[in-house]
Amino acid sequence: MKKIFTLCIVQNKERMLLGMKKRGFGKGRWNGFGGKVRGTESIEEAMKRELEEEAGLVPVEFEKKGVLEFRFQDDSEALQVHLFRIENFTGEPQETEEMKSQWFSLQDIPFEEMWPDDKFWFPLFLEGKKFQGNFLFKDENTILEHVLEEVDSLV
Repeated sequence: MKKIFTLCIVQNKERMLLGMKKRGFGKGRWNGFGGKVRGTESIEEAMKRELEEEAGLVPVEFEKKGVLEFRFQDDSEALQVHLFRIENFTGEPQETEEMKSQWFSLQDIPFEEMWPDDKFWFPLFLEGKKFQGNFLFKDENTILEHVLEEVDSLV
């Protein structure tokens, strides 16, 4: 069984907008903006909704850059995350009940305060590559195994 999620990384030239998760799964970590695809909405519709709910932004242009699947050792359910790059948007980043937005220079991305898998796929993302991968976690801080590959296209 898989749950489908979205994750948006907003990049504006030499800066990246991340959100500090204020509650729920991933609380206390910097991350992109996103969440679960609901009911009959498409992955793209969910991505747009989540970005507006969590950061107050509306994407004008976006590109899917990755599909990552996450599993936890003691859970049979996989989390499939569709990762988008957003460079063009309307609105100003806002703090919401769920996320506190902050711009970071690309040299100062706070990997030590992010999910441990980010350090593996973020370099591909920053290079503009498309990729897919699988990560098996023991717990929220420990990756047991992973596979990550660059691809020409994404489904």
